Amino acid sequence: MPSEQYTIPDLTLPPGDLWVFGYGSVMWRPGFAHAERRAGRVYGYHRALCVWSWVHRGTKARPGLVLGLDAGGSCQGIAFRIAAADKHEVADYLYRRELVTDGYQATLHQVYLDIGAVTALTFRANRRHPQYAGKLGYRQAADTVRRARGLSGANPEYVASAVQQLQAMGIADGQLQNINALLQEYKS
Repeated sequence: MPSEQYTIPDLTLPPGDLWVFGYGSVMWRPGFAHAERRAGRVYGYHRALCVWSWVHRGTKARPGLVLGLDAGGSCQGIAFRIAAADKHEVADYLYRRELVTDGYQATLHQVYLDIGAVTALTFRANRRHPQYAGKLGYRQAADTVRRARGLSGANPEYVASAVQQLQAMGIADGQLQNINALLQEYKS
């Protein structure tokens, strides 16, 4: 592999170390070794339960819902620094994990850390793909999530993990908290 100009489909990674921005399951289950982990924020996108999951947390017959970066606002998450020697392997892993279908788009985006801005690989919701769910009401989202299960497990566990991770970071996400509260009501 070329050392500095490595390309995953439609994206050439920057030279040197690679930063990866996680806002969903990558925050609590990155699945790759990293040299550094820092809180970060992107502008121009917000975290939303806006992607139908046909593989990891649901099926085509019974889709689940997973987080995506959707247009507008800002999003706090975690930026992971990957050593240059490992970046190709990590990029391949993330591309296979996040782009099982084209429900996401790989992109390089500015992430603001306490040490300044970095360019990071991240995956945003693909609004042109049939898996883009858009903005759903709390009850519709909770009803969908409670019935869904995919290769990575039950969809309610995904939502609970997201809420738990965000709370540990001191981030209040009203949408996810309300959906998670409805899911807890369904269990009782």
